Amino acid sequence: MSYLANKKIAIVHEWFDSYAGSERVVEQILNLFPQADLFALVDFLKPDQRGFLQNKTVTTTFIQKLPFARKKFRNYLAFFPLAVEQIDLRGYDIVISSSHAVAKGVLTASDQLHICYCHSPMRYAWDLYHQYLEEAGLKKGIKAAFTKFFLHYLRLWDQSNSNRVNYFVANSAYIAARIKNVYQRTAAVIYPPVNTTQFEPASQKADYYFAAARMVPYKKLDLIAEAFSRMPDKKLIIAGSGPELKKVKNKAGSNVTIIPLLSHHSFKKYLTEAKAFVYAAEEDFGIVMAEAQAAGVPVIAFKKGGAAEIVKDGSTGILFDRQSPESLIEGVRRFESAVFDPNAISLHAEQFATEQFAQNFSRYVDACAAEFFNLH
Repeated sequence: MSYLANKKIAIVHEWFDSYAGSERVVEQILNLFPQADLFALVDFLKPDQRGFLQNKTVTTTFIQKLPFARKKFRNYLAFFPLAVEQIDLRGYDIVISSSHAVAKGVLTASDQLHICYCHSPMRYAWDLYHQYLEEAGLKKGIKAAFTKFFLHYLRLWDQSNSNRVNYFVANSAYIAARIKNVYQRTAAVIYPPVNTTQFEPASQKADYYFAAARMVPYKKLDLIAEAFSRMPDKKLIIAGSGPELKKVKNKAGSNVTIIPLLSHHSFKKYLTEAKAFVYAAEEDFGIVMAEAQAAGVPVIAFKKGGAAEIVKDGSTGILFDRQSPESLIEGVRRFESAVFDPNAISLHAEQFATEQFAQNFSRYVDACAAEFFNLH
């Protein structure tokens, strides 16, 4: 990393309130650049949750101090563009933003290198716009008109600030295509880090299929429950909770068992012993699918989004064509007539390993720095 020597680095993330997929990326970037300073709109992590940030202090924005922000900070979305532009990054040579909403909108100077690891363009402002309005009951009325006007403004702001980024990195080829469509920018593809070493094929398998996700509309757990209810001879276990729980329960037959979200230890056991992991969402990447593959578990998934890059159809799992019970049922039929090698599936998942991310991202940042600072 010769071009990174003595460079002052800032890492900008949307918000810290949990440890999920995007936070895993920040964790690994911080491992690569432990001298970096951290910035975010808000930071509500508890003291015992801060280990992945090396217990560093996060510099936050005025959103942090607004009323009820601890639990309701997302309600201040209208202030996010203003807040992120108040982050003072003067004095930093390199800015690395981890962005799925507004983090890439930070203000930088022409001699500052800005690399954005983009988890997704802002979905509720772009490709999920109509779905968001429909699910929020905002298709008609005064409140709906205001929301539509604001999201229009947010799209204009989001597209214009893409020019503040020198280099884009996408977490999948699927997201790279969306970045090209929304921002007219080319993005390198570096898959997010997956801790593949904590999973290995089970010595014994149980006779059930397994699905796990937060019960929100786009995860399509109700679709999975309905499909398996039409296959009463097959057992399905769904782990999850959320606003769609009642809907999923209403679609579940007697062969479908619904359990709460699991501890990590229990999740590993259910996952590794399953016949197959079932996933019906159109996902940006889908770390849980990569974890299933690391455990040698075939994945039956909807073929769009990250699944098409994680699962090799017919070899490490089955990809079905449409988000419908009929298509999933056909996918299960194909799965049961095929033979899968758990060790080959586990080996396939190594391309998503944490070590692979570290190596690829480190090389990419170094190459970007070499190109950028040679020109400045």
